[in-house]
Amino acid sequence: MRDRSTRVPVRDALRIAAHRIDAATPAGRDRAVDALRALAILGVVLGHWLVTALVADGGALRTASPLHFMPRLAPISWVFQTLAVFFLVGGRTATGSLASARARGITYGRWLRSRVARLFGPVAAVVVLWTVAACCLLLGGADAGTVHTLVKLALSPLWFLLVFVVLTAATPLLTRLNPLWPLAVVLHVDLIRFGLGGPSWLGWTNLAAGWLVPYTLGAAWTRGELEGRRAGWVLLAGGAAATAGLVVWAGYPASMVGVPGAAVSNLDPPTLAAVTFGLAQCGLALVLREPLRRALRRPLAWAAVAVVNLSAMTIFLWHQTALMATTATGLLAGRLPGLHTVPDGPSWVAARLVWLPVFALALAVCRSAFRIHEQGPRRPRGRRSRVVAVHRSGRARVEAADRA
Repeated sequence: MRDRSTRVPVRDALRIAAHRIDAATPAGRDRAVDALRALAILGVVLGHWLVTALVADGGALRTASPLHFMPRLAPISWVFQTLAVFFLVGGRTATGSLASARARGITYGRWLRSRVARLFGPVAAVVVLWTVAACCLLLGGADAGTVHTLVKLALSPLWFLLVFVVLTAATPLLTRLNPLWPLAVVLHVDLIRFGLGGPSWLGWTNLAAGWLVPYTLGAAWTRGELEGRRAGWVLLAGGAAATAGLVVWAGYPASMVGVPGAAVSNLDPPTLAAVTFGLAQCGLALVLREPLRRALRRPLAWAAVAVVNLSAMTIFLWHQTALMATTATGLLAGRLPGLHTVPDGPSWVAARLVWLPVFALALAVCRSAFRIHEQGPRRPRGRRSRVVAVHRSGRARVEAADRA
């Protein structure tokens, strides 16, 4: 019979685990970096869940966006399009990690393999599953257009990871690059495209140059050039003013995400407005560093951030699958408001907000099923109390988050 003295309420177990994670964290770790990464990931997830609709049209599914029918909702994209912050943090961690590796005598090749290898497992899992799912759907007689829509939506996060891997590989060349250089490239590409009637394909140059701007800002952060609060306020004010000017006077879209049917997308590929908006976001992130550091002195807050970072890639890669799984399951009950209906009014928005916890639950299931590809297999343990198990996993959680 199990000893009741070893049983501890869940709330106390979580508190003890949080203190263990807090104690296992190196004293010099900048917790604000992890918090910004977690916020960036969660911003992308919530943004997609709010502005992506799968409309049931007969026997097929097609994508739609409430931003197409309700342009006044464009400010939603200002809050949840947080990719610039992720690239800022990516540049900060990659350049810091490279400097540390060099100090320990680790070669560039070994350093790069270790960083890229962390992405391979999660990416391979989502690609294999959706390849099998697409084949099964087509063989089962599913509409080809629907299958294309689903696969495109599920694999859309991979473009971001491809750019991220390329910039990571080029980190030794970027550690001293001034962010003004890639910003100048974006400016001239847009001038040629929109001002001089140049070819639209030229815009794809901005796919690398646009995200180089926050990435090299992260490198400048590593060099200690952005430590003062003034740098953050300058970036925030200057980026916000430039973005407002481009939207009001230069005709750039107000939405910072792509809108189906729009003539120009700020994100596909990135435009000058998206990059200046990213500068404002990076500035805000730098301004928030100290408040975040103070908040994360609380063990429970820090443990939550550490857990998100531990599954960051799994959450990012599977959040669209969670949305689609919920949508497909819901079809069994018919066309449900906020899930299968056209996103053309406030009632759809209200209904979609109700669905967010369901999406989160589906994502939690995906995380439980596929996190092994990001974290590796768990070590076998004997039958011990929940508290002992949590205690022993505390340091492992922090170490895994540290490797992200």
